[in-house]
Amino acid sequence: MSVPAPSETTRWRCSLCGNLTRFDVTRTTRAVEFVHLDLAGEPRVDEREILEDTIESVRCRWCNATDSVQLVPRPGAEDGETPGA
Repeated sequence: MSVPAPSETTRWRCSLCGNLTRFDVTRTTRAVEFVHLDLAGEPRVDEREILEDTIESVRCRWCNATDSVQLVPRPGAEDGETPGA
């Protein structure tokens, strides 16, 4: 079961300890990458297209809770403001 990702109007919050800023996120990503190798053979990703990105779990870094992280509105989101504007 995937966990919803925060959006422009929501953010994660641990309902157990109140943490809003520190989480360990386990995700599965499928991507197509254009890899450029220099003459020494060192790879560098020049382009990346995300085909699928699934958040599997979110763990609170403060209290280690995995079942208490929830999406809550960002400040100002309920007023129709765009956060960071």
